[in-house]
Amino acid sequence: MLCDCTGEQSGEGDTWGKMTARVNGSVGSENSREVLVERQTGASMMEQLVPEITTHALSYLDFPSLCRLSMTNSLMRKAANDDNAWKALYHKDFTIEQDNLRPPNGWKAYYAATRAIVNINTEFFTLVKNRSLTAMSQFWLNADYVKCFHPTGESFTGYNAVMQSWQIEFGWENVVDFEIRDVKARVMADMAWVTMNAYDIETGPHNVTNIYENHNGRWYMVHHHISPVLIHGGVQPLL
Repeated sequence: MLCDCTGEQSGEGDTWGKMTARVNGSVGSENSREVLVERQTGASMMEQLVPEITTHALSYLDFPSLCRLSMTNSLMRKAANDDNAWKALYHKDFTIEQDNLRPPNGWKAYYAATRAIVNINTEFFTLVKNRSLTAMSQFWLNADYVKCFHPTGESFTGYNAVMQSWQIEFGWENVVDFEIRDVKARVMADMAWVTMNAYDIETGPHNVTNIYENHNGRWYMVHHHISPVLIHGGVQPLL
C-alpha cells in the first residue's frame, strides 16, 4: 500500500516563514529602539535547491525513504509528490520499457498499482511453493473463461477445470520453488499482466505470463501460462 503523503503536520508554520522578534530599548533611553531579528525556520539544504536538482536528488531514494520524506513538511511533501520523482522511482524499481507511458492518474498512482500487482504476483508463487489449494482457489476468479497452461503443455479452461489441474499439480512428489527474474508488469484500470522468467533447479528455466482482473477492488488471476525455455530441442539456461 502506498504511503499517505497528504497529511499536514500539526503546529507547523510556513517552512519559509520568518519569525520576527522585537527588542525594546532600555528605560531612560532617548528614543525607543526596535531591532528586528529575522530567522528563517525549518529550512534545509534540500529545500533551497532548485526544483530540477531536487527531483534528481530524490530519484536516488527508495520507496520507503520517499514516503518518509513526504511527511516532514509541506515543501518536502510537494517535492516528494512530484510526478517526475515517481517516474524515476518506477524506472528504477520496475522497468524503463514504459518511458513513453502517460498514466492518467500520474506516476505516483501508477507506481502504487504496479507495486500491488508485483506483490500479488509474488504471492502466487508462494502458493505454488506451499501447495495451498484452498488459497489458490481464492486467488483465481471464479469464471468460465479463466485459463491455465502448465509446464507439461496441458491447458485447462474454466474455474473448476483449473482448480482440478492445481490439485493434480500439488500432488506431485517434487516441490517446485521458482526463482523469479526479469519481472515486467503493465497495469490498466481493471486488468494487469505480468511477464517474467522462472527458474527451478529441478525443472529448469521457464517463461511465464500471468494476467489479472480487478473486481470490486480486488485483483484475481484469470490466466496463467508457463512453458519451459527450449532452443534447438534443449533447455536454454538462464544466466
